[in-house]
Amino acid sequence: MPAVLLLAQLDSQSPFAAIGQNPLILISIFFVIFYVMIIRPQQKTAKKLEAYLTGLKKGDEVVTTGGLIGRIAFVTGEVLTLEVANNVKVRVLKAQVTGPFVPKEEKPVAGEAKAAGPDEAKK
Repeated sequence: MPAVLLLAQLDSQSPFAAIGQNPLILISIFFVIFYVMIIRPQQKTAKKLEAYLTGLKKGDEVVTTGGLIGRIAFVTGEVLTLEVANNVKVRVLKAQVTGPFVPKEEKPVAGEAKAAGPDEAKK
C-alpha cells in the first residue's frame, strides 16, 4: 500500500501536473490554439478578399453571394454594375462579391460519353 502512495506523490510532482491544477494556464493554452487554428486564417482570408475588392475593375468576371456570375461593366464607389447577359445589367454592392469567377472543366460521366459517341459520328 505505501508503494501506491509513493507513486501518486511522484506523479503529482511531474512538470505537467501544474497545468492540470491551474485552470488559467489551461484556458490560455486553449485560447492560443483557437487563435492559431481559427481566427488567424480567417483574418488572412478577409484581408485577401478586401485587397481583391479594392482592385476590381471593368471587365473582371465575378461571382456574388447570391450566385450571380457576371462581367463588371461599371465601378461606382461601393456599387458595381454587372453584365450578366447581353444588354442585361444588374447593380450589386461591392461587398456582395465573393471572388473571381473561375470556370471548372466538367468531366463527362461515363454513360454520357458513350451515349454522345454515335451522335457525334452521324454529324
